Amino acid sequence: MELHILTVVPGLLDSPFNHSILKRAQDKGLLELKVHNIRDYSTDKHKSVDDYAFGGGAGMVMMIDPILRCLEHINKSATLDELIYMTPDGEKFNQKQANKLSTLKRLAILCGHYKGIDDRLRQHVVTKEISIGDYVLSGGELAAAVVVDSVIRLIPGVLNDETSALTDSFQDDLLAPPVYTRPADYNGWKVPDVLLSGHTKEIEKWRHEQSVQRTRERRPDLFKED
Repeated sequence: MELHILTVVPGLLDSPFNHSILKRAQDKGLLELKVHNIRDYSTDKHKSVDDYAFGGGAGMVMMIDPILRCLEHINKSATLDELIYMTPDGEKFNQKQANKLSTLKRLAILCGHYKGIDDRLRQHVVTKEISIGDYVLSGGELAAAVVVDSVIRLIPGVLNDETSALTDSFQDDLLAPPVYTRPADYNGWKVPDVLLSGHTKEIEKWRHEQSVQRTRERRPDLFKED
């Protein structure tokens, strides 16, 4: 996947994009990640990318021109499959969206800042708007990092065990079952006997039952009756 991030504070993305699974994906050549500083595309001598809002009010608005110039640079080599804008009023991000985005070849994420972007960009350029929750962050960078991590781990070859992502919470509208590791008995805290039995079918049955029970108790909004 070729992934572009448009931001005014690229330094915020240094840590999440240079460690763990995202770094591994890049090292394996499965992810080509490019972070673009929108200020580099400003024609203003001070590299300004924002201005006052028409009609007044507090806060600044990200201007159209620097963002379009950045997008024009990105689109010189090929057309984007999707241009995502991270915004609190976007569609709530979930596992199904992550699955779908992981199949794309060329993706860009625009990180909002200040009071957001000029709405004409949302009307004419942005193809998808995503929110990671009903709260407001200082900018879209950390939200973008969440989306990227969720999507990239689904690309075949990124995880060492490719079946791992398929058994994560929300993949089948159920929460994941409880998991345990050695020792089997820690000061009287014991691992369920079925997990030590070696009977694959019984273990799979137990895990499914636990997933259903956990979903009923913790996220009944996700549970679907047969």
